[in-house]
Amino acid sequence: MRTVEEVDALAAAAHAGQVDKAGVPYIEHVRAVAAGLAPFGDRLVTAGLLHDVVEDTRWTAEELRAAGVPGDVVDLVEAVSNQPGVPYEEKIRRIAGNREATLLKIADNAHNSRADRAAALPEETQARLGAKYRAAREVLWAAADRADVEAVVTIVNPALLDELRARGAASS
Repeated sequence: MRTVEEVDALAAAAHAGQVDKAGVPYIEHVRAVAAGLAPFGDRLVTAGLLHDVVEDTRWTAEELRAAGVPGDVVDLVEAVSNQPGVPYEEKIRRIAGNREATLLKIADNAHNSRADRAAALPEETQARLGAKYRAAREVLWAAADRADVEAVVTIVNPALLDELRARGAASS
């Protein structure tokens, strides 16, 4: 098993030169996702660091395993990765059937939903992504323990706590 520090270095190398839509080095996104998973242990932190490696770099799942990443961590990475021909909504429903993949995707969604990340995008893109991420939260948050959602959101995007509380009040 690789250490979190070794996996961080692997992720940094894999994402070297990549930037997000706002021009920020992409490694900052995966580190933020991983930080949100810290309450759940190093396995999920490792998955957070690697969650976009298979989808957005030249690395394959097999190469991650060969590099010493445990198979169950690679399975989580694959569970949250886009698959050709699978609509996003279907992917979210599939993820919601796996507790750990759900937590991983909640952390990813929370970071992708940060206002400071969206601010650099055109308004129509902000609106489209905002609707997409809200719809995903409906499914993901319903599939997770509320305390777990709160733990992740508190770390990654505290601005979502109001939405979480409003949903809790509505379901009471």
